[in-house]
Amino acid sequence: MDQTEALNNFLSSIGEEVEDAEEESFLLFSRDIPSANLGFVDSRATTVDVTIHGQDYSISQSPTLLSSSRAGGTTGAVLWKITPAFAEWIADAHSNPLWKHSLLTPSSTVVELGCGISGLVALALGPSIRHYVATDQEYVHRLFRENLENNRSAATSASTSTSAKPQPKGKSKKRATGQQKPPRKQDGPGSSNITFAALDWELDVPASLKDSIGLTGNDDRDHDDEKGEDKGFDLLLSCDCIYNEALVAPFVRTCADFCRLRPVHTAGRRVSLPPTICIIAQQQRSPDVFEAWLQETLRVFRVWRLSDEALGEGLRSGTGYVVHLLLLRDAN
Repeated sequence: MDQTEALNNFLSSIGEEVEDAEEESFLLFSRDIPSANLGFVDSRATTVDVTIHGQDYSISQSPTLLSSSRAGGTTGAVLWKITPAFAEWIADAHSNPLWKHSLLTPSSTVVELGCGISGLVALALGPSIRHYVATDQEYVHRLFRENLENNRSAATSASTSTSAKPQPKGKSKKRATGQQKPPRKQDGPGSSNITFAALDWELDVPASLKDSIGLTGNDDRDHDDEKGEDKGFDLLLSCDCIYNEALVAPFVRTCADFCRLRPVHTAGRRVSLPPTICIIAQQQRSPDVFEAWLQETLRVFRVWRLSDEALGEGLRSGTGYVVHLLLLRDAN
């Protein structure tokens, strides 16, 4: 089975392709949506404890920064409710369809947009893949690095536990205690394969991301082709990053720019690569913002809404969360 056939089989198994933004928005927001307030786990706690696949993580956050008047936003300063559920789903090698169809493998490279301070998705998934690049604005960097360092042992254990028998559903428990420029190179957490890079959707250039963090060359030796190194990623993830219309255009443009980095399969190349797959998870808040995002997205991407069977309990319909898969229109 070639890559195109395998990808098409995967797409036919995950859910319905979305053709109309207004129809999709009406369908999703006409359902009962449980109240989750804004979606914080606990916006006043300095530490939040989370369990993913039986592994405990202690996440430091900054209520002070969240309530500050920092220009450019502060929402990444705390943990959001969708993140533990998404982290558990994406790291589940037994039931997640991306793993089952070998679109996510131990040799995968993954980039996350809007990772926030928690590093939770990176902690859950990173140890099971080749390299994980978490991106956000620079202000989250210190706490992101602190959370990676403080939870390093849990992340190492998670890489083995997800290949064993699946654990019960994860849960969160609160403890009250201009001109475009390349992304800046950032220090990774020691020898870990998880790297943070500052990335502004309006100012930075995704094309230089792998160069800026030293991920070209031997690390991508399996993905080289006759036209040079692969500067793209196998998977792009984003968890609850769309909450106002001003973010829509730069966010969609950044997703598309990342997808265009991957030299997709073309006759005559020595190695053919699958296109970059985008997985966008959101909490259902504003139908207007969601519809604006989907309208913009459909201009450049084909879109599928993942079915309950593909998502499992933590993200299925009725939870107030929705997950879509994006594939660049000229990539398939």
